[in-house]
Amino acid sequence: QVQLVESGGGLVQAGDSLRLSCVASGLTFGHRTMGWFRQALGKEREFVAFMNWSGAYTYYEDSVKGRFTISRDNAKNTMYLQMNNLKPEDTAVYYCAADPSGSYRRPTDYRYWGQGTQVTVSS
Repeated sequence: QVQLVESGGGLVQAGDSLRLSCVASGLTFGHRTMGWFRQALGKEREFVAFMNWSGAYTYYEDSVKGRFTISRDNAKNTMYLQMNNLKPEDTAVYYCAADPSGSYRRPTDYRYWGQGTQVTVSS
């Protein structure tokens, strides 16, 4: 059974940093393409960042470029999202996802999802 478990969310002030983690089990993590998404209250789930299985390719949503960094440690079956200079508009539940079948930006294309971790940024 595949499990993705996010952690690291919390309540911070604007300008602060957080690092989210996503631990995977039940799949060959080192062979899987992974992504981070977020969903703010009342809004659709949106793409945040993507990393292919080897880590050679990464993509970011425009509003997080230069502030967020996606990374992975295949030996630990873990993916990370380092978030710096957080803004109130970054407030959302953050989800990790695995195995996109099509567009890496489209949530419906991902096969596996975690339960999410809440990030709240106060102004």
